[in-house]
Amino acid sequence: MSMVDEPLYPIAVLIDELKNDDIQLRLNSIRRLSTIARALGEERTRKELIPFLSENNDDDDEVLLAMAEELGVFIPYVGGVEHAHVLLPPLETLCTVEETCVRDKAVESLCRIGSQMRENDLVDWFIPLVKRLAAGEWFTARVSACGLFHIAYPSAPDTLKAELRSIYSQLCQDDMPMVRRSAATNLGKFAATVEPAHLKSEIMSIFEDLTQDDQDSVRLLAVEGCAALGKLLEPQDCVDHILPVIVNFSQDKSWRVRYMVANQLYEVCEAVGPEPTRTELVPAYVRLLRDNEAEVRIAAAGKVTKFCRILRPELAIQHILPCVKELSSDSSQHVRSALASVIMGTAPVLGKDATIEQLLPIFLSLLKDEFPDVRLNIISKLDQVNQVIGIDLLSQSLLPAIVELAEDRHWRVRLAIIEYIPLLASQLGVGFFDDKLGALCMQWLQDKVYSIRDAAANNLKRLAEEFGSEWAMQHIIPQVLEMINNPHYLYRMTILRAISLLAPVMSSEITCSKLLPVVINAAKDRVPNIKFNVAKVLQSLIPIVDQSVVEKTIRPCLVELSEDPDVDVRFFANQALQSIDHVMMSS
Repeated sequence: MSMVDEPLYPIAVLIDELKNDDIQLRLNSIRRLSTIARALGEERTRKELIPFLSENNDDDDEVLLAMAEELGVFIPYVGGVEHAHVLLPPLETLCTVEETCVRDKAVESLCRIGSQMRENDLVDWFIPLVKRLAAGEWFTARVSACGLFHIAYPSAPDTLKAELRSIYSQLCQDDMPMVRRSAATNLGKFAATVEPAHLKSEIMSIFEDLTQDDQDSVRLLAVEGCAALGKLLEPQDCVDHILPVIVNFSQDKSWRVRYMVANQLYEVCEAVGPEPTRTELVPAYVRLLRDNEAEVRIAAAGKVTKFCRILRPELAIQHILPCVKELSSDSSQHVRSALASVIMGTAPVLGKDATIEQLLPIFLSLLKDEFPDVRLNIISKLDQVNQVIGIDLLSQSLLPAIVELAEDRHWRVRLAIIEYIPLLASQLGVGFFDDKLGALCMQWLQDKVYSIRDAAANNLKRLAEEFGSEWAMQHIIPQVLEMINNPHYLYRMTILRAISLLAPVMSSEITCSKLLPVVINAAKDRVPNIKFNVAKVLQSLIPIVDQSVVEKTIRPCLVELSEDPDVDVRFFANQALQSIDHVMMSS
């Protein structure tokens, strides 16, 4: 091939591959667009590649999605921001396709390009594109247009700004619910770019129209607009315009709309200020907590702590706590679970007395809930309550329930308790721990579920770190070493795991005199799994013990294991022997 024809080669290959029946080839070709553009150079990319992509009528959504993504980062390949407008035609075409994810990606890429374009280019190229899409015959174009206004508006001259506001208003009244949905979704972003004077007059009337839409899917998106617009308006305007809408929405006939209100309500509270919150929004929130749809109660229950933080403690106790009590015995386990995941956070908000009097009974009833997720959610947040009421009261009221849960039939609940034990131990202190929880920690080493046994071994290590090696020598090591004779090999393996975790925490002397002999003895076990775990443990002990111990005790044992009939045992023994040689060479 001659040198003259060379630059034509990449585009020819691209054209061939983009017309290939094999979708993977077409995809690969699109993903290599940047490489092809570099090969062609900026001018030929503008004049040949981009027009070709504009005309490319591939019908596979995956290829179109990849193209929409690639074009978003293409400005450097067409000669920088002054030529960015050449990328708009292919993306405009992609904004009209039927597949939603392709349109969304095309809009995202247009926003990225538009945010880098020069102001006069936006007026000459970007704003006409937005107007064309907004007037599109097919609804997909109009849906895409809604997501571009916030980029187009700030650079437009005043006459164009008025036109853009008017077009957006028409889109909010479009015949197609999908277009109105898109307009409602993007209203907050567009409103953030509109001048305050027009915000109050025009944008608020658009918003009010959307809030009265006959489609619940449009109204629920308007709820999101409440919080976004609330942040842009003055508190008094919020009270006048946003508050009545939210209060109405909290009684909407569609549960989906009420669900959205339950999720967004605390954000509106911040926008309207304390007094309207107390008089208007607290009753609305109480209604949502008592809603007849479980989904709405779940959303409302999940926001209990955030809502209580906004209110004064006495208001929370008076209005919210009675509902919380009702929810703690709700017929839906998912409502109780949502409540359990946040209720602990209300303790610091309500203070010590209210927590002891009002919340503790609720915690206890949730700790005894029949549904494991509810119990789990309470356990995992116990430390928040401990900070408020102190460990004495916590241990008296909640510890019996914790001990009961340590033997829960659901292993995930037992696992959550184990993970909480070191924290509990540090809070209870060594004396209390030995009395109440010491036996449990040993019991878990012989659990039927591997995850529990493994967590129990890790738990012993963390306890040894917390209370010191002397305490561990008295309370943990003797009991652990006793279990090495368990008839079941899986439990013997757990003990080896516990030894490997405890050894770095204990002194070298204890490791050599107490732990190492047990490991060496286990090398004579008849189960290969135990033997290769012995090799692994010995390898982990090499850096901890003295060199002479390695040579006298560990190496002979490993040499013996390296001649074992089992291939895995030989492999791990040889690996450990190499580790010894490596340590010797480096020292």
